[in-house]
Amino acid sequence: MTKSYVIKPELGKEYPVISHGKGIYLYDKEGNRYIDGSSGAVTASIGHGVEEVAEAMYAQAKEVSFVYRSHFSSDAVEKLAAKLAEWAPGSLNWTFFVSSGSEATETAQKIAIQYWQEKGRPTKNRIISRWMSYHGITMGALSMSGHVLRRKRFTSLLADYPAITGPYPYRKPEDMSLEAYALACANELETAILRVGPEQVAAFIAEPVIGASGGAVVPPNGYFQRIREICDKYEVLFIADEVMTGVGRTGKAFGIDHWDVVPDLMALGKGMSAGYTPMAATIVSDEIIETITKGSGSIMAGHTYSANPQSAAVSLAVLNYVEKHQLVDKAAEQGAYLLARLKELANELPLIGDARGLGMLCALELVKNKQTKEPFALSQGVGGKVIEKAFEKGLLIYPAMGGIEGVAGDAVIISPPLTITTEQIDELISLLKEAVVAVQQELQDKALIG
Repeated sequence: MTKSYVIKPELGKEYPVISHGKGIYLYDKEGNRYIDGSSGAVTASIGHGVEEVAEAMYAQAKEVSFVYRSHFSSDAVEKLAAKLAEWAPGSLNWTFFVSSGSEATETAQKIAIQYWQEKGRPTKNRIISRWMSYHGITMGALSMSGHVLRRKRFTSLLADYPAITGPYPYRKPEDMSLEAYALACANELETAILRVGPEQVAAFIAEPVIGASGGAVVPPNGYFQRIREICDKYEVLFIADEVMTGVGRTGKAFGIDHWDVVPDLMALGKGMSAGYTPMAATIVSDEIIETITKGSGSIMAGHTYSANPQSAAVSLAVLNYVEKHQLVDKAAEQGAYLLARLKELANELPLIGDARGLGMLCALELVKNKQTKEPFALSQGVGGKVIEKAFEKGLLIYPAMGGIEGVAGDAVIISPPLTITTEQIDELISLLKEAVVAVQQELQDKALIG
């Protein structure tokens, strides 16, 4: 192979070169097969090589692939926005299209601040977010993120947004019920709003299920219901970051639907286009759009590829495929089976402290001592070793490290395509077990595990 000039995640590392994919499997040019056990970065939700999507891609490309949103709309964009209005809860009917999840959350941030400006309340410009969260890598999105490791290099450039603790049931106080814990975590938002001043706070942003910074951490029932009450009480908009959890991943249309809570804005990405094209969106309520329409009449946001007809046609094909094959229901059913198999591993293997998840978004947390839940130091790289060993065996899983204040916490996300079968889940679990056992044995040999 000739010298590569691509800036890869790890500089100097040689990566296998992909050949093709079909269903839940990927194949490299050496002929090795991999189970895409994490849908890439929790993205390839309908699997690889779907003909209907390729056909929609080609059909749109033959007509027009690009127009600038200030000049034209397109049938593809109009149909996609209408489809999302059908999917989204409450009065979330308006869509602003972008190209990535980071852009979607940052657009939600900007729209929330503009909304209050249009209402004649310009001091409401702070966003409150949670530690142990991740909303994207651009500066605005990273400012809202509480992922300590990803913030670290840029802290001096970031706005001071994260303020409250996210719910983490595995590590809740032993003597506290889940119900009490849910309320205690949610009530931190009220405290934060009062400390900053309600007249300063535009919005609160949260992932329905914590993803990359904790590993499929599902909040207890009552948490988001209380969050909604607090937001309403202090006139604070609620932004649901559904980039990872949206479009069926958790077994509902959107993650927040599990708690019958309707946000004011919603960010989508990843599964919205299932990896077939860069596409994401910010969905906005009627109330917000009506206010801005009566005011300036324009949302101050935009990117060259916003509302791109090529990507819109592809994303519409993905949503139609999800509907046709009832993949939201399948994610709930198969996700329950996947989590049950993961819990079997957790009961059997001392390296696994917790198996958790919702729908087809699951994770394992790896611990040094199962009884005390003592985590490994990040410097030991235990999560990375499991990911590497799984890769060697032909299984792709996704990292979620540093959930404990950025200094500890090893979790790996298991989030295969929603199309996975029971037999394929069994195959995935077999390879995952082999990887965990291999790392566990290595740690036991060095007396590094209790």
